[in-house]
Amino acid sequence: MEGKGIMAGDVVKEMYINETAGNTRLAIVENGRLVELYVERPDHQRLVGSIFKGVVENVIPGMQAAFVDIGYPVNAFLPFAEIGNPENLDYVTLSDEEGIKNKTPRPARSGKRRNGPPTKTPDLKSGQEILVQVIKEPFAGKGPRVTTDIAIPGRLLVLVQNADFIGISRKITDKYEVRRLRKVVESFKPGGFGIIVRTVAESKDQRVLTKDFNRLWESWRELDRLSQSTAGPAPLYRDLTTTDSVIRDLLTPDVDKVIIDSKEIYKRLSSYLKDVSPSLVNLVENYRDKQPLFATHDIEDQIDKSLQRKVWLKSGGHLIMEQTEAMMVVDVNSGRFIGKRDHEQNSLKINLEAAREVARQLRLRDIGGLIIIDFIDMHESANRKKVYNDLVKELKNDRAKVAVSPISEFGLLEMTRERVRLSLLHSVSEVCPTCKGLGRIPSKDTMITKIDSWLRRFRTAHRDRRLVITVHPDLATHITQTRSKVVKNFMWQHWVWLELTADEQLNPDEFRVYSKRRKADVTDSV
Repeated sequence: MEGKGIMAGDVVKEMYINETAGNTRLAIVENGRLVELYVERPDHQRLVGSIFKGVVENVIPGMQAAFVDIGYPVNAFLPFAEIGNPENLDYVTLSDEEGIKNKTPRPARSGKRRNGPPTKTPDLKSGQEILVQVIKEPFAGKGPRVTTDIAIPGRLLVLVQNADFIGISRKITDKYEVRRLRKVVESFKPGGFGIIVRTVAESKDQRVLTKDFNRLWESWRELDRLSQSTAGPAPLYRDLTTTDSVIRDLLTPDVDKVIIDSKEIYKRLSSYLKDVSPSLVNLVENYRDKQPLFATHDIEDQIDKSLQRKVWLKSGGHLIMEQTEAMMVVDVNSGRFIGKRDHEQNSLKINLEAAREVARQLRLRDIGGLIIIDFIDMHESANRKKVYNDLVKELKNDRAKVAVSPISEFGLLEMTRERVRLSLLHSVSEVCPTCKGLGRIPSKDTMITKIDSWLRRFRTAHRDRRLVITVHPDLATHITQTRSKVVKNFMWQHWVWLELTADEQLNPDEFRVYSKRRKADVTDSV
């Protein structure tokens, strides 16, 4: 890129935005490898960051939480730990991944601290109206998670309600710049509010910072006006769309270019950057080639691979990634890798490669919750420590909060990763109507057993003797070629006349039965 020399070891970071009739996708690529993907569907409205006037439905001290009606089909979940707790301000790292320093928080109110025992139940009552902000998307039938600590993020600053502090991003390390930014913010910070200065605010002059604050202040005044005049449950403030929020939060000077195939998004982003970060405008390009953007830059193929349960490693080993209701399980296998060293060294090599790939996959697939990694057994504790350190190092590139435990003597590593939005799997796919999420369907012989069982039940309850059984073509072929006596045996056992037909519209685990006597489908009659 012009004016920016690329040296060995540097990370070339690029953003690609693709808009289609189905959705809008934003891909972040580092050195040609896809590391993050954000999908915005027209039928799904992003909730994280949005602020609602909610109505408390019930307070459950035993769960240390309350349920709040915000107008969503499922009530929002409000833990007591998210009520008036200064430690909760760390949640703004969802937008400001660098965290904050030099913060003087307000005193804590009643509630459960994150790192301490529960205190008394907050003064909440059913029917009470409260202001809440969504910090986690609804998932697996559960409602969104909310907090009462309201923060409105901007490009350079974050405005925090009911607080009184100035926080500076930890990535701004120059003490003179920290002192300058603090002095600038002090000149316009209103009493009773906290302000967090984000990394991209570094070197910005007072005029630009004041302009960003004024936008936030106008948003807050409008929010306050609506909260006074609107009855709950009701939305008061909607955060940006997924694409715009990612641009706001992640488009920093370390990004080398942004390529967009939508003229509308290109104009919107260019206009936004001219206003808040003019120095970044020249990074944005409007893609006009007839070839699809993601196909041209090898992103489409990487997306397809990211949804597969098997992930191949360069050495010939592979990962098996299984998502369950409770956790993600990752199994490391040697696969085709043979190696020229002893078993311990071969295992170490594969595990080190796997640790790096697991960190990338978790970030790309946006896997949240509990994660178990089954590494290949290593007898030496020093080698287990080496793999653990390598994984922790790679996870530092991940903006989500993680907690990692050492590898046990059984080769298992437990970790958790913060869940904020739907995983990539849930964003771009649906549960299979045939297997219902199991990932497998009944075998052909199992289907024959099901038909036999159905015939037994049907003949016990009905007198019909001429039936037509329709199955998937694969099952019909299996019966006629390898189980040729099955239909004849059915007829003798159940004393009926059967015809076997095939219909490719049926799923492999389906069959339908038609009665010639009734001239009707009788499959559901038993």
